[in-house]
Amino acid sequence: MSPFRRAVRTNSVMFAAQYEDGRTAYFVIENHGPPSEDYRAGAKAKERQSTGELPDGSIVSVRRVR
Repeated sequence: MSPFRRAVRTNSVMFAAQYEDGRTAYFVIENHGPPSEDYRAGAKAKERQSTGELPDGSIVSVRRVR
């Protein structure tokens, strides 16, 4: 192994879920792919809502924060 080789980082990406009533909830997806895979974040938000990680309510939009 080369001493100049970079360690592989996990790609954690933060998303903001906007609710119908104006609230915003933030969540992180570990090992997320490139920005072209951001469409999967909406399904992840619904999944996390069902497990209780995100508050109940109608999610209007999900967008990448960082």
